[in-house]
Amino acid sequence: MSKVYEPEGEGLSYLSHARYGKDKVRVFRVVRDGAWHNVVEYNVTALVEGNIDVSYTKADNSVVVATDSIKNITYYLAKTSPHVLHPERFALHLGTHLVSKYAHLKKAFITIEQLRWQRIPIQQGEGQDAKPHSHAFYRDGDDKRTVEVEIDASAGKDQIVARVTSGVRDLLVLKTTGSAFESFVRDEYTTLVEVNDRIFSTSIDLTYRFAPLNIPAPADGEGKVFDLALSPEQAKGTPWDGDSVAAAARGITLEVFAIDESASVQATLYKMAQRIVAEYPHITSVTYNLPNKHYVPVDMKYIGLDNMSPPKAEVFVPLSAPSGLISATVSRK
Repeated sequence: MSKVYEPEGEGLSYLSHARYGKDKVRVFRVVRDGAWHNVVEYNVTALVEGNIDVSYTKADNSVVVATDSIKNITYYLAKTSPHVLHPERFALHLGTHLVSKYAHLKKAFITIEQLRWQRIPIQQGEGQDAKPHSHAFYRDGDDKRTVEVEIDASAGKDQIVARVTSGVRDLLVLKTTGSAFESFVRDEYTTLVEVNDRIFSTSIDLTYRFAPLNIPAPADGEGKVFDLALSPEQAKGTPWDGDSVAAAARGITLEVFAIDESASVQATLYKMAQRIVAEYPHITSVTYNLPNKHYVPVDMKYIGLDNMSPPKAEVFVPLSAPSGLISATVSRK
């Protein structure tokens, strides 16, 4: 029998934090309504905290819900939850079930990344609008919708609080004019030329945090059955209304990006975030991370062509690195 390793200095340290779970749980779900099919594809992470210290400090696995079991719970709810088509609701259901079923677990952290699937439009004939196909889809973009949910049952299983942050990641945008960058600090380190007209491109990462949401104790005691029972008016703009909020936040972001006469990435970012906070009272803060995607005009003076001044710049070299990275959080007062 091998010898158990006994670390030295037992009194010099303590376990200050512990969390574990299952990462990269891939879920694809088909919901059939007769001939009309709906689909979602998720990448799910489900982590838990609670009275699990002895699994680390005493090698006592009696408090461990196996990460394989957490994966199986995710698939079980993907099959049975009426909320599976709505990532915020599904994350709330999954997290509430984990902390409700296991008495020693106090918190659950659910992260969902949703991949895009759009119905294929089918032409109906000359002069008629295309109709979406009932069960055929295509991926219409690389951006992903994101949801992060913390389910906190520290105060008791009948006093659960949910904290929800949603957003979009990898939303690639570009405009060919309507952007400038001038009057910045100039000193001995400055080589960048001021421009009053340039290409503006970025890969948008947006997150918006909702006000905390109270979760009633599940009627079945375990959270297999889950519903907040909110009226449409009560749900409006909350995480329970996550689909419409996500569509609006994405739309606001794209619209402001397109129409703003941008003095800088910073200034445009602020306008985007301000508008989301103004239009959605249940959102407490908005964060953007905007890496610059640089397009540098090719200098063609050597063959007598002007491709550098803004009206004449038409051929560019896309540069992936190094790039500027502009970020900020705008919060409700």
